[in-house]
Amino acid sequence: MSGTGYRPVTKFEGGGLEVLSKADNELLTQVGPGTPMGDVFRRFWLPALLSTELSEPDCVPRRFRLLGEDLIAFRDTNGEVGILDNYCPHRRASLFFGRNEECGLRCVYHGWKFDVDGNCVDMPSEPAESNFKDKVKIKAYPATDFGGCVWLYMGPADIQPELPQMEWCRVPDTHRELSRWIQDANYMQGTEGEIDTAHTTYLHKRFDPNANENPDRVGAETQVYGQRDGAPMLTVEDTEYGFVYGSRRNTGEKDYYWRVTQWMLPMYSITAGPRPGWPQGGRAYVPIDDEHTSVIQYYFSAGDPITEQERVGLRISPAVERVAYRMPDGALIDTWRDIRNADNDYMIDREAQKTVNFTGIAVARTQDEAVTESMGAIADRTKEHLGTPDAAIIHARRKLLNLARDLQEGIEPNPASHGDLYRVRSIHTFSPEPNFRKFLEEHREDAIARV
Repeated sequence: MSGTGYRPVTKFEGGGLEVLSKADNELLTQVGPGTPMGDVFRRFWLPALLSTELSEPDCVPRRFRLLGEDLIAFRDTNGEVGILDNYCPHRRASLFFGRNEECGLRCVYHGWKFDVDGNCVDMPSEPAESNFKDKVKIKAYPATDFGGCVWLYMGPADIQPELPQMEWCRVPDTHRELSRWIQDANYMQGTEGEIDTAHTTYLHKRFDPNANENPDRVGAETQVYGQRDGAPMLTVEDTEYGFVYGSRRNTGEKDYYWRVTQWMLPMYSITAGPRPGWPQGGRAYVPIDDEHTSVIQYYFSAGDPITEQERVGLRISPAVERVAYRMPDGALIDTWRDIRNADNDYMIDREAQKTVNFTGIAVARTQDEAVTESMGAIADRTKEHLGTPDAAIIHARRKLLNLARDLQEGIEPNPASHGDLYRVRSIHTFSPEPNFRKFLEEHREDAIARV
């Protein structure tokens, strides 16, 4: 794991010592074209769709939005992926209605046809001798299949970065399980929930740790020991790709329960499975716009293939359905949505809240959605009172804000051009060692990707 050496421990005493200003909150959360944070995200390859959403050559095009831009994805006759502006440059009709045929997407309004690079390759409404088509090009972004996802790059062409070599992208399809859904909140709210280890004791609490929709999680360490100590000691260590943090909980026995989470710029996580041998996983919170997020959930096994029983368990949280989702401005995107959502109060069951679990909401991912969306589309961080367990959240904010400010000064984000930095994994185990730095050194090999 060359180049990922750990740096000094971040110490934070809590008590509301670091509240974002209104200006910093806007800098952190605004991702549209021309915004500083939007420019940061545009320096990285981003997972936009699942490859299965473009299931075969000449299949139905998909409409989606990323970083505030309305786009169309299609897979051409040769299997290549094209990402084009949603709007035909002729009269601005949506290319969602286009014909995907013979290595191009053809607008049904007047027949203009574009290839995956955005070139107009046919303009049948013009006279045969016209060369107008050679002067017209639609906005197109580089795209590729990698790790079961369609990735795109929206930044300057002359500094196109490397794909992040995360382990879930490198394993065979048989060793990976993916899902995607929309979350009605800014990307940072989901990102912060992902690195907030203290909430698991409460938000995901079950009164009977041996009761779970997923039988493979019954009695798991994350269930049992996560409930015994609701005030974990958190230590954050800087890395070149983001940071790694250790959560130390008392077990009531001679050892500590250590859970180590990787956070990778600009919005990826790798978290440990509920027990040894279970697939590791995490989520990417990809900004659709300032107020919506495309969540891509990934699980992977570096050993044996994921079994069908495991896949069934991994698909429980959340339960999603494919929808044509209408955005507040009237635009439609094709996505998945949790069947338990704000429109039905996440199917909260107040009796279950008294007898089954802490929230009365059925599954963990929906519990996360409920609280992050309840903050509003963009949380007002000027009114927060942060505590000791919020150290990782504070660190992530600092990292992203510094990237945005550096980029405004012409300093490019280093991780974007060093894909091998992302070959890391999470850890959870028991140890008598109370010091995170020493624990991490002892388990350094466990934090390196195998694939």
